[in-house]
Amino acid sequence: MELLRTEGVSLREKMTLFWHNHFAVSDIQDPKYIYRHSILLRSFAWGNFRELIKQVTIDPSMLRFLNGGQNTASAPNENYARELLELFTIGKGPLAGPGDYTNYTEQDVVQMARVLTGWRDRGFNTTNPDQDVTSVFLAGQHDNGVKQLSPRFNNVQISNMGNQEYAHLVDLIFQQDEVARFISRKLYRWFVYYIIDDNAEANVIQPMAQLLIENDYEIKPILEALLGSAHFYDILNVGPMIKNPIDFSISALKQLEVAFPPALAQRYTLHFRIFQAIIPMEMEYYNPPSVAGWKAYYQQPQFYRVWINATTLQSRMGYTNLLAGDGVGQGQLRARIDPLHAITLLPDPFDPNAVIDGFAKLLFPQPITDSQKIALKEVLLPGLPDYEWTVEYAAYEANPSDQNLADAVAVKLRNLLQVMLSMPEFYLS
Repeated sequence: MELLRTEGVSLREKMTLFWHNHFAVSDIQDPKYIYRHSILLRSFAWGNFRELIKQVTIDPSMLRFLNGGQNTASAPNENYARELLELFTIGKGPLAGPGDYTNYTEQDVVQMARVLTGWRDRGFNTTNPDQDVTSVFLAGQHDNGVKQLSPRFNNVQISNMGNQEYAHLVDLIFQQDEVARFISRKLYRWFVYYIIDDNAEANVIQPMAQLLIENDYEIKPILEALLGSAHFYDILNVGPMIKNPIDFSISALKQLEVAFPPALAQRYTLHFRIFQAIIPMEMEYYNPPSVAGWKAYYQQPQFYRVWINATTLQSRMGYTNLLAGDGVGQGQLRARIDPLHAITLLPDPFDPNAVIDGFAKLLFPQPITDSQKIALKEVLLPGLPDYEWTVEYAAYEANPSDQNLADAVAVKLRNLLQVMLSMPEFYLS
């Protein structure tokens, strides 16, 4: 939570969460494993996709999550091999025949499981400070036979390569151009919109995929191309997504510069409270609901709309109401919007119309209507003329230590921000 809140202008945490959703590791009951896994994803935030797949394949958390530790020559476990193809690299195509998914076949799943035999994690729940959290290759558990892939992979045979066989397999998978298209579509849905029509496929996805191939599967160049494109800045692509719960919760903190205490223990407590507040919104970090990740990024036809239901809407509104009101936390230790600081972020705090415009620009992806502005001004100045705000704020500016003046301004701003944070526009990104 602290990294999300304090990273500044950066894609690092957005991409770390993207990879977490992509690999969807969960239910690992050892914080050392989770920490190692998250560091791996963060270090490859915009790095080389192929190398990330190699490292995730033998990552201790992944070995536990998809049963790699039970994958032996005498009893191959196909869980990771199947997800490696279906969810992590190439994806299923249209069903072409029995056991044939266009991009790969059941034969490939079986043979790739054999390739991946022999890897084990070490250090699970250890209290021994000399025991690293790591993975090891046990040659005696590895299938040394020849693995025959299907025509989907050009009938390639893989002979025994010991502890490098898994890396050779990843290289073979990445020779298929569909890998580049598959990950380009996932990035598009993460950053732009869930509908990929024929125009987007031809003019965005295909060029992204080609650029990825040309750059040896480095992610950074295609992110720069996508996020700097005219398509990304098209007005139709500004604000069409419902924010996921983590974006929703952290954006309120960042955009209004909610202050946190300097003491580490107090910051930890507040960040943990925010983490807990996000769980009822149905997006718990380190606990995606399935190996496919969160439904908002793959479940048709709802996609992002699955974030909002009768339960999650109440949780979201309860969170922002607390943030703008008494604060999120416990006792005296609370994360709370300081409206007197928030207004200093605006170019003209003396004009009530400019105040509303300024907060709208700060919080919403699209301009709001004149009727919405009128309604918001009624919240800020119920039944009062504009000059009343100008006079009141000027008096506070002249005497900021006068608690009565400060409270009068702060109450009005809190009411305004509470309403604005509950508007549908704040839910969009």
